[in-house]
Amino acid sequence: MNNQELNFAYKIRHALNESLDNLPENVTERLVHARQIAIKRKKADSPLFAAIRQTALAGNVGAFFQDQYSWLRRMGLTLPALVLVCGLMGIYQYEEQHQIRETADIDVAVLSDELPPSAYADSGFKVYLERRGG
Repeated sequence: MNNQELNFAYKIRHALNESLDNLPENVTERLVHARQIAIKRKKADSPLFAAIRQTALAGNVGAFFQDQYSWLRRMGLTLPALVLVCGLMGIYQYEEQHQIRETADIDVAVLSDELPPSAYADSGFKVYLERRGG
């Protein structure tokens, strides 16, 4: 919303609030009834969000952590994230060790064999090493 629209909305709200006292009683009762129906139809919040909102409204954030199931709610997010991070770290370590072993195998093959200098410049050198090693 830009500034003009915001000012217009404030003016409308102010005009509606001013004329609120002048409404007939039956209109006021219908509005109250309609509001109660709307509140009943409102979709229920998730238990976690409701607990957070309730403690925020009460001004006591520490009460959220005193709930008997609060540790379970926190673990519901923390544990899968921790397992994911550990799994990704394990995959990274495995791939890195695999690459180091491959490079070491090539180095051993190069250092242990007496190869002609032209073999190092050959584009099929890796194929040659694989045939010798296999």
